[in-house]
Amino acid sequence: MKQLYLLLFTCAGILLLSLSPASLHVQRQEILVAAAADLKFAMDSLVKVFSSGSNEVTIKLVYGSSGNFFEQISNDAPFDLFFSADLDYPQKLEQQHKTLSPIQTYGTGQIVLWSNKLDPAKEGMNSLLLPSVTHIAVANPAHAPYGRRAEESLKYYKLYDKVKEKLVIGENISQTAQFASTGAADIGIIALSLALSPQLQKEGKYWLIPESSHQPLRQGYVLLQHAKDNKGAQNFATFIASAKARAILEHFGFK
Repeated sequence: MKQLYLLLFTCAGILLLSLSPASLHVQRQEILVAAAADLKFAMDSLVKVFSSGSNEVTIKLVYGSSGNFFEQISNDAPFDLFFSADLDYPQKLEQQHKTLSPIQTYGTGQIVLWSNKLDPAKEGMNSLLLPSVTHIAVANPAHAPYGRRAEESLKYYKLYDKVKEKLVIGENISQTAQFASTGAADIGIIALSLALSPQLQKEGKYWLIPESSHQPLRQGYVLLQHAKDNKGAQNFATFIASAKARAILEHFGFK
């Protein structure tokens, strides 16, 4: 009997050794995702749905401006997937041989005027000229695609020179929406996907800026070289192309 206990103890020890941290990591992979800030609510929903059908991965999301992510990935930041608000950045990474898969589009973004102090639908773009509007939130056009489209629209309507002293610059479109919602700005040019979030729908009103006033906000995602041995990241990328994922993106205003 003593010999049997010793045999069982030895087998148990071998089993514990086999469950080393390395093998556990293989069983549950971590995915690091760089996502444009306009995807905040849509991506949270996508991850929730994907994770409900898979217990094998942990997805860590980092939100920010696409331009800043491009710089980081160019310098070998360890992201597995990149969701960009502008196709130009993934295309440049492809030219640098930083990508693992073809670039896939996930939708076209739209910009809106949003405010919790007035109804932008009453005056449209002329809302920006109202005496009560002293601060207008926009994303930084230097590295945020939504900021560039906002600037294009202001120039299209010949408003840029009239309101440029009122502009409050957000680091990314999420911070821009925060400026408008917290009172740091009276109105903001933000992403429709953020305006459709439960919080902002409850707090304020928006007006869709005509797409004819700016270049399209064609957006895409790509697997990066860091995901070469990450099956979970590859599965998540495949999920984004599914009908279920597309329905979620459409719900948040991505055409």
